Amino acid sequence: MSSEPATTFRLAVSPESARRLTDLADEAGVQPEEFLRASVEEWLSRPQAGFSEAASYVLKKNADLYGRLS
Repeated sequence: MSSEPATTFRLAVSPESARRLTDLADEAGVQPEEFLRASVEEWLSRPQAGFSEAASYVLKKNADLYGRLS
């Protein structure tokens, strides 16, 4: 874990999403904030191959367009 101070984000979610988050956190036995933090950290630690593949596909697909626009 980093020695840098934590950064706090605020986000608004729909009431339905808030209920679902609360339900999932309750099932895990943690506060919703802790559940969300752990979920985000787990997601960020995954390899981002899917994003890289999608970006590569879009760049290849639109190469001609990008060339005409430059």
